[in-house]
Amino acid sequence: MLRESLGIYSVVLHFYVLMDNHFHLGVQTVKANLSEFMRRFNISYTGWFNFHHKTCGHLYQGRYKAILVDADNYLLELSRYVHLNPVRRNEFADLPCHRKVVYLNRFKWSSLPGYLREKLKIDFVHYDLVLRLAGDRCGYRDFLLDGLQHDLDNPFEAVHYQNILGNDAFVDLVRKRFLEKGSVREQPEYRRMIASKVDPEIVVACVGDAFGLHRDDIRIRRGNGIVRGILSDILYRYCEMKQDKIGEYLGVDYYAVSKLRSRLWRHLKKDRRLSQRYTEIVKTVTACLSNVQI
Repeated sequence: MLRESLGIYSVVLHFYVLMDNHFHLGVQTVKANLSEFMRRFNISYTGWFNFHHKTCGHLYQGRYKAILVDADNYLLELSRYVHLNPVRRNEFADLPCHRKVVYLNRFKWSSLPGYLREKLKIDFVHYDLVLRLAGDRCGYRDFLLDGLQHDLDNPFEAVHYQNILGNDAFVDLVRKRFLEKGSVREQPEYRRMIASKVDPEIVVACVGDAFGLHRDDIRIRRGNGIVRGILSDILYRYCEMKQDKIGEYLGVDYYAVSKLRSRLWRHLKKDRRLSQRYTEIVKTVTACLSNVQI
């Protein structure tokens, strides 16, 4: 459900942890649509939970808490704090460091294993940004061990105005741009300022490179519906193109685009290799986004 919600709303997941009574997601919303993403994910999971556990009603206690993060100065530290959550409970207080490391390596409900070992990566987690801040996997492993050996401050205690985590310059920037203008819900320019889009030709090139096809083989010629479905879906998600415009771009009608995208998502659920390839293409495309807020 998390993978599907990330795909539908073009949200990038950098790290996560699931605990007994809460979870943390470190996400990047390139379309400023966090509310829509969380609503869909929470409702879907609540429905699944209630069905399988024969319960009903609300699952969560209140609304989720969202914090805007200054990536350059706090994202790395925040990822470590989140990943160390499983051993921050009282029963682990007197455990030696190496025992905590063993437990964290075996903890299934976290993105940490993929940060420590390449072969344990999960296809819907984007590791590159945090690892780049740490240097590499070895650097992140050392950073994590240092956090286990010392009493770390809770980065959430440095949050300003209950929803901004960053240095003074970052906080001032956010306040001047958004908070002092009133409710962002009433300002369409807020969404336009945050959302970024990619040139369609870049998307065509990325898809073509992934499948070894010339751009005309994708845009003009009929045939490979999966490839054209991937192109249609990414154009819709990252180029701010409606389906009628995508149809004009590909030389088909609106309904053909809708069918291409629907068929693609059915195949992605069944074909793991195709899903991985699609994820890699999306990563390449999102690397081209500019002015992205985290």
